[in-house]
Amino acid sequence: MTDKNMVTSPCGLDCFNCELFEANLTDEFAEKVHAKLGIPKNEVACKGCRQQDGKHFHLPAEGCATLDCVKARGVAFCYDCADFPCAFLAPTADKAAQYPHNMKVYNLCRIKRVGLDRWIEEEAGSIRKNYFTGKFVVGKGQAG
Repeated sequence: MTDKNMVTSPCGLDCFNCELFEANLTDEFAEKVHAKLGIPKNEVACKGCRQQDGKHFHLPAEGCATLDCVKARGVAFCYDCADFPCAFLAPTADKAAQYPHNMKVYNLCRIKRVGLDRWIEEEAGSIRKNYFTGKFVVGKGQAG
């Protein structure tokens, strides 16, 4: 794996576990994206927002405002900012079944607590899996 900071977004997303991440992208998935969105197959792979300066088809055309903010403030992760958490990390139900945006704050808190290396090695994969497949129980959180 490349530099761990480079494959973990400043907002706490685990780029290295994404289906679009270049090391994970299959020809079959690239073809599906191409067929559905018309993106040329050679432009589907993502190296992570830091390495692509926030420019990829799944981000707004102007790039990632969160990445721009982190750079402007001179911090590596949003949790390093005095304004953490801010509106860039606010949860929303919109597209929650498709994108893992609602796990950003949880990921950032875990990275801050256990460190980036341990989070990557021991937690990130199961957090993402549970986000998409786990069950939520009121009063108990994730059960699954």
